[in-house]
Amino acid sequence: MANRSVAMGLALAFVAMTALCCAPGAAELPRLDHPARSDGSLKLLVVGDWGRKGTHNQSRVADQMGRVGEKLDIDFVISTGDNFYKNGLKGVRDQAFEESFVDIYTAQSLQKPWYSVLGNHDYRGNALAQLSPVLRKIDDRFICMRSFIVNAELVDFFFVDTTPFQLEYWTHPGKHRYDWRGVAPRGNYLANLLKDLDVAMKKSTARWKIVVGHHTMRSVSEHRDTEELLELLLPVLKDNGVDFYINGHDHCLEHISSRDSPLQYFTSGGGSKAWRGVFHPNKDKLRFFYDGQGFMSLQLNQDQAHFIFYDVFGNILYRWSSRHPQSSTYLDEE
Repeated sequence: MANRSVAMGLALAFVAMTALCCAPGAAELPRLDHPARSDGSLKLLVVGDWGRKGTHNQSRVADQMGRVGEKLDIDFVISTGDNFYKNGLKGVRDQAFEESFVDIYTAQSLQKPWYSVLGNHDYRGNALAQLSPVLRKIDDRFICMRSFIVNAELVDFFFVDTTPFQLEYWTHPGKHRYDWRGVAPRGNYLANLLKDLDVAMKKSTARWKIVVGHHTMRSVSEHRDTEELLELLLPVLKDNGVDFYINGHDHCLEHISSRDSPLQYFTSGGGSKAWRGVFHPNKDKLRFFYDGQGFMSLQLNQDQAHFIFYDVFGNILYRWSSRHPQSSTYLDEE
């Protein structure tokens, strides 16, 4: 165990040094434009860890998403990954795509773009299938790339491929196989990705900056904090004034505030199977934790961000609002 910890530290140090000093020239991340409303606002839902062909209350969560989506008149949906259990898709013709996505999220309000990242379970299947334009011919809502930007005028969403950061998936995969096509070697991939993110964030002129990944940065649930993200990705977020980090991976709903920066962490991984009774406190400020199924909404305008967590019955569990740091007055309330 000690040797493994030393190896982890050396690997993290190598990747960080490579990213800062030796990475090839930055390549521009794919960028999609999603115009804000005429009043400059934006409304969306966030769900993660959902693709179980309707089981484990996935269908019930989907039903409540449709109801809330209609009430808010949402602009789009964000998926925080683990889109298809247990081992991703087998290929572009895998019926799981219809059975876990097309046939489940049928509400009219959810017929909007779904901007999605890959989770670790997605990488255990044919990861390239989820990135294929063939799926968009089946259902044009499903927009999935490794890392990309969605520009919604007042906000830039930076979607980050977090699975390759996890060293254990490479060194100790156990019985699982990960589809590293287009990713290996890990060091080069992460170095380029971190460099590209840093460049894109520095160029961003959006009012808000939000990062979306699958893996937890800070969490009190099963997976806890992700060491590689804290070592490699978090410094880029802090250096570029990112407001919020949104993730899945842990099958719960939670809000954690950083104690040494304005950054806020939101987990929305309750799209189907939940983990009850798991709690591991960490060093940051836990504002809300629910070890059950549900999803999250986010409403944004120039001055304020408003988050709401809902359970599987559509009940509001938690609200949190914050004014933009550059606003004339500051609001931080539950």
